Amino acid sequence: MIFPQIRTNEWPFIIGHRGGAGPAYENSLSAFRNAAGTGAARCDGVELDVHVTADGAIVVHHDPILGSGGVIGKLPLAQLRLELLPDGSVIPTLQEVLAVVGDLSVFVEVKSLPERYDELLLTQVAGARHPERLHVHSFDHRIVARLGRKSPTLSTGVLSSSYPVDPIAQARQAGASTLWQDWELIDRPLIDSCRSEAVALIAWTVNSESAARHLTGLGVTMLCGNWPDRLRQPLAVE
Repeated sequence: MIFPQIRTNEWPFIIGHRGGAGPAYENSLSAFRNAAGTGAARCDGVELDVHVTADGAIVVHHDPILGSGGVIGKLPLAQLRLELLPDGSVIPTLQEVLAVVGDLSVFVEVKSLPERYDELLLTQVAGARHPERLHVHSFDHRIVARLGRKSPTLSTGVLSSSYPVDPIAQARQAGASTLWQDWELIDRPLIDSCRSEAVALIAWTVNSESAARHLTGLGVTMLCGNWPDRLRQPLAVE
């Protein structure tokens, strides 16, 4: 899998976690605008989380439960909009986020997705400005496999916070081409296995310059973190 870089410098490929949750509130339109801008928060791609409302709107928010205690999956979009994020903005829809990220790659983490909404998500991905730059991943590998069967050209990935005996098998079994791995569990054998199996490896959530330097030294080329400027540091010093 080849991911087109937006920045002019070389690797690593920098992904803003939840849009870049350090400089701005996570999964807010401000975070995504920052990631697509020209400042220190500029990224090559953004990672975001989605849920589906009771009336079938795909919204970008990390937790399934709001601060008020309301459950996203049980609320219509209009009611969801009444609860503001800590920065004073509304919870955005996936389509609203796609409208502000420009040419960035977008990595959609599906938190939950009832199967009846599969086509809705696939339609929004296909209708994006750069559908070839949209990628879907999840901790629920069953969702990844299901979406991949329905859309064989869809770029998919699996999330992992453990180190199985065969770490590549979880990607293969889900028909995925990308492994999102908890960065603290990444080592040279895993990197070598991904390369030999043509599986892209993304390290998450990398938030310190020292961790970024360690990973790029090992050969990791894609880093996802809250502070994009910190991930850029290894290139400036090495």
